[in-house]
Amino acid sequence: MISALSNQWLQALQADGCRITRSRKVIVDLLLNSDRALGPIEIYDLARKEYPALGLVTVYRTLEKLEAMGLIQRVHLPDGCHRYLRSTQGHEHLLLCTQCGKVVTFSGDDFSKLSDRVSQNTGFLIQEHWLQLFGVCPDCRKHL
Repeated sequence: MISALSNQWLQALQADGCRITRSRKVIVDLLLNSDRALGPIEIYDLARKEYPALGLVTVYRTLEKLEAMGLIQRVHLPDGCHRYLRSTQGHEHLLLCTQCGKVVTFSGDDFSKLSDRVSQNTGFLIQEHWLQLFGVCPDCRKHL
């Protein structure tokens, strides 16, 4: 399934005017196979193990393009650093491990009461929300 998704992403990049290079393929595969949010430098370091000629500028440009296309999303961490992961499917939220960066998605929320109250108090017409919860995953808790 990942290789089919990888091909879809690469075709989407190509349709958007990007050349499909070995470096872009390595970046796409890395993002699709990761169960945690990755920072640009981390992507660069990991991808260079498979393709040593990869340039850091290519990492940033590819991340920018994938984010603009809605294929990946930027994750904001408490320390201010940004990481990236595959976009969620539908209306899902994120649970991020502050130790290892592992990401779990979840759904089933009902924020209608809070949203209605905030809307009434501020006059805003709320159109969407984004929820990220931070904690320590079960694997990392074993080592605390």
